[in-house]
Amino acid sequence: MATWIMNVMQSLGYPGLALLMFIENVFPPIPSELIMPLAGYLSVQGKLNFAGVVAAGTIGSVFGALPLYWLGFKLGKSRLERLADAHGKWLTVSAEDIDRADDWFGRHGKKAVFVGRLVPGIRSLIAIPAGLHGMSMAPFLVFTTVGSALWTAALAAAGYLMGAQFREVEKYLDPVSWVVFGGLLVWYIWRVVRQGHRRRTT
Repeated sequence: MATWIMNVMQSLGYPGLALLMFIENVFPPIPSELIMPLAGYLSVQGKLNFAGVVAAGTIGSVFGALPLYWLGFKLGKSRLERLADAHGKWLTVSAEDIDRADDWFGRHGKKAVFVGRLVPGIRSLIAIPAGLHGMSMAPFLVFTTVGSALWTAALAAAGYLMGAQFREVEKYLDPVSWVVFGGLLVWYIWRVVRQGHRRRTT
């Protein structure tokens, strides 16, 4: 998988990197923790520019947050909860999850968007309660952009700083990345099963 990611970035350049980060935010089959260090490594090789890597990764992340923001803003809490009740088994999101996220955003406000972009697992989901609460687009974009830029820069810097050592790591990346992907798949199945169990017991 690591080889495939690098091939996408080498063949499509910065748009390919932005596309990968967009997909990672909307539906994370490939974690940014794998994409951005690989992009940072390519910048060491001179195939990409480090500033361009951070910019493309940030742009992809911000655009990836917009559909989730729009979903929360347009549908509203009650419709999202009904959607979760109807299809939550496959979306792995319950009405209770939406309610908790909404309450959490209500307590922390704008800073929740900035901090949330730096926390694995909720980086994408934080856009939903921002939309639910009707957070203005301008501050949402500012906090999302700044948080995403810090996240992508840190991950890209990790790949960049490894430099020559990355060649040794590279031989292990493909098997490790497939293990990560398999772990995400197992997590998704577990979430589906758990949501189904919740529905049977309620």
